[in-house]
Order: sequence, then structure tokens, then C-alpha cells
Amino acid sequence: MGVLLVYLVLGAIAGLIAGVFGIGGGVIIVPSLIFTFSYLNFSPEVSMHLAIGTSLSTIIFTSLSAIYSHRKQVQIDWSLALNLSVGMVVGGLLSAFFAEYISAALLKRGFAVFAVLVALQMWFAWTPKASLSLPNRFYCKIMGALIGIFSGLFGIAGGSVVVPVLTLYKVKISQAISTAAVTGFPIALSGSLGYLLIGWNNPLLPEHSFGYIYWPATLGIILTSTIFAKLGVKLGHSLPPRKLKKAFSILLILIALKLLIQ
Repeated sequence: MGVLLVYLVLGAIAGLIAGVFGIGGGVIIVPSLIFTFSYLNFSPEVSMHLAIGTSLSTIIFTSLSAIYSHRKQVQIDWSLALNLSVGMVVGGLLSAFFAEYISAALLKRGFAVFAVLVALQMWFAWTPKASLSLPNRFYCKIMGALIGIFSGLFGIAGGSVVVPVLTLYKVKISQAISTAAVTGFPIALSGSLGYLLIGWNNPLLPEHSFGYIYWPATLGIILTSTIFAKLGVKLGHSLPPRKLKKAFSILLILIALKLLIQ
């Protein structure tokens, strides 16, 4: 019961952060899971993969909530979302099989670098200059696959990648955000399936794990993250966004340093 309570709190924090800053909760869920798994004495050989797979499993549910929230938004480019999603399903599944051949230490360092890049982007409010035209359907699928692989390797929904990429391709920011909300689901679904398969029957996994998905954490996080994400959206409109983003940037840097030192 105590462990479930920890994950309920983690889901609430992740939901708030996602709502306030408009980023996927994976960037905070993955390192938090790593730290709690370490506290629970899970094997370090599987804890990183377990954190990524578990994070993706929670995003299945939070992305469905995001799609429901954005369903009436005319900004969603459904044709673009579909083309990207086809590639993302393949990329998300492949990411798990690639991760099987990457050590936990290397994945952890890679995530730390990613967290630093997100922190810098938020601190400097950097957005790419719209300079390219969207490629045809085939290349959109290839682009989706690459985003799916990257996102699946780090246990994120891909919004922090999809939005700047679409902005670069002259997609309006509001449309890019709404479209990114849709594409989080195929990445999470296929990525979760991949991590479940590659971790199946791994003797180092703790009890209540199905492959690289730790269900007590999944359950606790999804129960609170969706609710608190809506509260986070409201808070984001009433609090000073610039100062909040700089404060969160510092937090991400500290998390990255902790991951590198651990």
C-alpha cells in the first residue's frame, strides 16, 4: 500500500508538470521511477528498462485523455497525425528491441542528456524557425518512425520532439501541439508492447512486473496523472510561465546530474 501511495503522488506531480508546462510527463516519470526502483532495491540491470517501459504504459492512458481533450480542436491535422502515427507504431516497437542491446548505464546517460536539452530549450524559450515544407506521405512515415524510436528509447510521448519538428516544417504552433497530442498514443502503445515482450520471463524483474512494465507504478500514476494534468492546465494560465519554466529547467538539470552520478 505504501508503494502504491508513492506512485499516486508521482502521478499527481507528473500530471501537474505536464499540464503547467505542456510537456509529456515522461520526462519526470522516468527519473522518478529510477530513483524509487533504486530505493526498492530492484536490480540495476533492469531498472532503467523497467522505468522506460512503465512510463510508456502510463502514457497510453494519459495520451487518450489528451486526445479526448483535443478532439474538438480544428487545429489537429488528422491526415498528418495518421501518416506520422503509422511510422511511430513501427518506431515505438523497434525502440524496445534496440533498447535490449543497450546497457542500462548508457540509456541512463542518454536520458540525462535529453533532460538537459529539454531544460535548455525551456530556459531560452527556443523554437525552430519555420523554414521547410512538409514532405510527402512516405517521408512523413519515415519521420514518424525516427521520432518513435527516439521517444521509445527514453519513455516519453514524443511531444517535446514532435512539436519543434512540426514547427520547423511550417506547421502552426497550436496545430503542432494538438497533432502531437494525438501521436503520443501510437508511440506509447507500440513501445509498451515492445518492452513487455523483450522483458518477458526476465528473472531479474521484481514481482508484479509483466515484461518491463511494473504494474503497481502504472496503476498508481494513471489514477492521478490525468486528474492533476487538468489542474496543471488551469494553474499554467494563472502563474508566471517564464519564471516557472526557468525553475523547472533547474530541476531538470539537477535530475540529469543525479542520474549521471548515480
